[in-house]
Amino acid sequence: MKGVQRQVPRWSEVSEFVAPAFRRDPAGPLARVRTTADFERLAARRTPKAVFEYVQGSAERETAARRATAAFDAVEFRPRVLRDVANVDTTTTILGEPVAFPVVLGPTGFTRMMRTEGECAVARPAGRAGIPYTLSTKGTTTLEELAHQAPDTLRWFQLYLWRDRARSQDLLDRAQASGYRTLVLTADVPVAGARLRDAYNGLTIPPRLSPRTLIDMARHPRWALDALTTAPLTFASLGSADTLEQVINTVFDPSATLADVDWLRAHWDGPIVVKGVQRVDDAKDLVSAGVDALAVSNHGGRQLDRASTPLRLLPHVVDAVGEAAEVYLDGGVRCGADVAAAVGLGARAAFVARPYLYALMAAGEPGVDHLLTLLRADYTRTLQLLGVTSTAELDADLVELLPC
Repeated sequence: MKGVQRQVPRWSEVSEFVAPAFRRDPAGPLARVRTTADFERLAARRTPKAVFEYVQGSAERETAARRATAAFDAVEFRPRVLRDVANVDTTTTILGEPVAFPVVLGPTGFTRMMRTEGECAVARPAGRAGIPYTLSTKGTTTLEELAHQAPDTLRWFQLYLWRDRARSQDLLDRAQASGYRTLVLTADVPVAGARLRDAYNGLTIPPRLSPRTLIDMARHPRWALDALTTAPLTFASLGSADTLEQVINTVFDPSATLADVDWLRAHWDGPIVVKGVQRVDDAKDLVSAGVDALAVSNHGGRQLDRASTPLRLLPHVVDAVGEAAEVYLDGGVRCGADVAAAVGLGARAAFVARPYLYALMAAGEPGVDHLLTLLRADYTRTLQLLGVTSTAELDADLVELLPC
């Protein structure tokens, strides 16, 4: 057989393949970020240990947090084939408001500790993505400032009931005056959970400058410059405090009961969501008390360790409340496929929190934009691969949660 003839390639023939390897990607480091785990790794490199572990950590042995995420590994999709999925409608409604896809950005505390732009650098991307953003009572940006910085975002406000009800009422009045549409009552924090990583790391608000923290800050000069050259970190609604545990155990009301839903209804003109539901009987009682929606949640595993796993509890709560209230899934969501699984198992939408904090730490506001783009693209692709053309078509026929 005749041998293969070879020749030396001309530069014009190979340059288009070789040159990109020596050029910096114009998209920067985000060009290689494709998952929440990518953001998490980048955030760990760019943020001091105490700050990063505040986000990553949970309570006690962190069993509840691991179970919440691991539950999605037990999801088995049952796709349909040979369906026309050229065009997919990811939209839905949440409490009557149209949204681009079924995700709510949940409330987080201390957000300016991750990056000085804080809550505003999350709320603005939420508005661009067409989904709601929830400002926390433990937020580091005022209700009014966030409304000014993100006027086009569908804004929700998360409340812990205070011992001083007049202070709670003041927050409700300010939220309504600033155009917040929905109130989220967090019900699973009668006292502070044992967040051991924060205790071991000596986390305070603002961070205390000890030899250990100074060394850690020196290893993360970008974060340190950001923190030291901007306004001091404080709770915008709570005032000064030393630790999160101190705030929870002195300001928030451990005697709150179901009867306080009536008080909220009298002082809030809009939908009320109760977040932290971990039992079917509590879900029924809350619906009977007149709440509009429930978020099945164990607080990201940051309160009671070994609490209910949200994804496994979700179908039981949905079955129990029927059409009487919307039900959301909060906990363990890391990608758009997780969102699709939650919706298929009955959730109207999924709350996302830790992932956007990783994105914020990793790359600021552009990082949050990139995360939301990835989430929606992943969600869209999952619908197409499931053989459905809209969020409305997702149901339990397509999703099964396998036994433990």
